Amino acid sequence: MPALCRDCLTAFDAGSRCPACRSPQVVAHPELFELTIAHMDCDAFYASVEKRDNPGLADKPVIIGGGRRGVVSTACYVARIRGVRSAMPMFQALRLCPDAVVIRPRMEVYAAVSRRIRAMMEELTPAVEPLSLDEAFLDLSGTRRLHGAPPAVMLARLVRRMRDELGISGSIGLSHNKFLAKVASDLDKPRGFSVIGRAETADFLRDRPVSLIWGIGPAAQEALSRAGIRTISDLLRWDREALHARFGAMGERLWHLARGQDDRPVTADAPIKSISNETTFSEDTGDPEILDGHLWRMAEKVSDRAKARGLAGRVVTLKLKRADHRLLTRRASLRDPTQLADRIYRTARALFDQLDEAGPFRLLGCGLSGLGPEADADKSGDLLDPGAVRRSRAERAADEIRRRFGAEAIVKGRALR
Repeated sequence: MPALCRDCLTAFDAGSRCPACRSPQVVAHPELFELTIAHMDCDAFYASVEKRDNPGLADKPVIIGGGRRGVVSTACYVARIRGVRSAMPMFQALRLCPDAVVIRPRMEVYAAVSRRIRAMMEELTPAVEPLSLDEAFLDLSGTRRLHGAPPAVMLARLVRRMRDELGISGSIGLSHNKFLAKVASDLDKPRGFSVIGRAETADFLRDRPVSLIWGIGPAAQEALSRAGIRTISDLLRWDREALHARFGAMGERLWHLARGQDDRPVTADAPIKSISNETTFSEDTGDPEILDGHLWRMAEKVSDRAKARGLAGRVVTLKLKRADHRLLTRRASLRDPTQLADRIYRTARALFDQLDEAGPFRLLGCGLSGLGPEADADKSGDLLDPGAVRRSRAERAADEIRRRFGAEAIVKGRALR
């Protein structure tokens, strides 16, 4: 069986250790050197960057989030072992992991590291499709002749280079389409390299839960469960027309993915259509103070991501889901594009105040769309809000202070709700 040492990149027949360097970091699979579609996912990316920049944190549980009363953005694996998860309220995370070090996100730093990883990937293939700052699809079809090595070797070389040059680890999923490559990258994190071949696709999927499918969240799982669908095997018992009739476009997608079919190409340089952030509460809430605090933190995250990518948007979106799973979405178009947290928050808050719904709510989200270059962002001010220019200058000044002295140098009181 073809095998590869992930440390020294020696190819050999299967064995538990590399014959050249004796490393146990070996990946073996019958189709290892034939598959060309990959998904690379950095391991606990934000927390990894923080640990790299502060070696004193190496063995400590680290949580990235919006202050001790906010929510968890991400957590390192030490904290995850204690039960900490993304979108968990910070008080709950700290109850599980009281010795955790809590750090506010430094989006500009994460974006800079992401750009370097992207450059490394583009040295392998022009077909790189980023999904976020820390993950991307790669299509390495036809690159074997260019690099003199099969895709699996080039991918192992990529994560080794990320580790050696950037101090960041990543996990690789290799398969014959995007759906299965993304599934594979989650199988053995952190620092994993997993393969799903064509021959094993049906057997691999058959007994897996439908939650394995990307995009099937709690609400979709509940709807599928009501139809008696809990596993991929359950999906396979439905014919295509029945799934479409019951679930619409989602049913059509599920019919194909249950069979391991995904013909979406890896699309390089696909434009970012929106930037958003949302959270599902551990308990439904209609408390306006709690909701307002979450809304401000989401506006900050959306703003940070827009600034890190040099983007601004003209449309602010507010998203809410009631306890009965009914989704409410409201949008407001701005006169000129923005990337400021203050303006995103105030627009989203105005949309919230116009709602007839009092809650309780199980999910809250905030987004920015109609994206374009930041050059024309926040130029004209607001004649109806004389304080807008002053707040804009204050936010830009605060950004600069955080850049120079760290993310905790300035924290708005609103962020602590």
